[in-house]
Amino acid sequence: MRRSGHIVRQVLDYLRTVVAPGITTMDLEQAAEKKIEEFEAKPAFKGYYDYPCVLCTSINQEIVHGIPSAKRELKAGDIVSIDCGVVLDGYYGDAAITVPVSAEISDELQKLLKVTEDSLYRGIEAARVGNTVGDVGAAVQELVEANGFSVVREFVGHGIGTRLHEEPQVPNYGTRGHGARLREGMVLAIEPMVNFGKPGTKLLNDKWTAVTEDGSYSAHFEHCVAVTKNGPLILTQ
Repeated sequence: MRRSGHIVRQVLDYLRTVVAPGITTMDLEQAAEKKIEEFEAKPAFKGYYDYPCVLCTSINQEIVHGIPSAKRELKAGDIVSIDCGVVLDGYYGDAAITVPVSAEISDELQKLLKVTEDSLYRGIEAARVGNTVGDVGAAVQELVEANGFSVVREFVGHGIGTRLHEEPQVPNYGTRGHGARLREGMVLAIEPMVNFGKPGTKLLNDKWTAVTEDGSYSAHFEHCVAVTKNGPLILTQ
C-alpha cells in the first residue's frame, strides 16, 4: 500500500504543476492517465460503478466526484479539488488535494484551503490504536467549525486495502470515544470535505458530481493512513 500510495502522491504532485488558467479538467485527466500508465499501475476509479475517468476534478462549489471534461476550463481565482486512486499488485492508494488555479484567490479561500488541510492532519493525529472513528471525526470537525466553516455530512472517509472502499466509514464529524475502535493494521482514507458556507449538499444530473447546496466553495484533502503501534503512518506522501 505504501507503493500504491507513493504513486498517487507523485501523480498529484505532477498535476499540481499542470494546473493553470486555460487548462481543462480533461487535460488533467489525460495527464494523470499517462502518468499512471508510466508507473505500471491501474486507475482505481475508472469503471468503478461505471465511473468514466481516472480522476475526480471538482471546481469551486463542487465538493467531490466532478467528472473531467474538455468543456470545463480552469480560470484565475478558481480552486480545483483533484482526487486520484490507483491499484498496484492488488492494493489501493487514494488521495486528494485542492489547488488554487492562480495566486489570485481571495484571502478567505486561502484560509479555507489551509484549514481543510490542517484538519486532515488533526484527523490523522487521532488515528491511533485504541482511539475510535469518532475521535478522528471530532478532531476534524472541531478545527473546521472553530474557523467558521462546515463539514460535509453526506460523504465520508473509509477503510481501504485490497478494495477501494472498506469498513469502517470515517466521517469528518463525530463524538470522541464513539464509533469503531481503531486496531493496529487498519488503513483509513481520511478525507475532510469542508464548505465555506453551510454543510448541505446536492447531486447534479450526472448522478456523480456533488455540489454545495448554498453555492459556497468547498475544499477536499485526503491521505491513506495506517494505524500502527508507533502511531499513524501516512502512506500517500
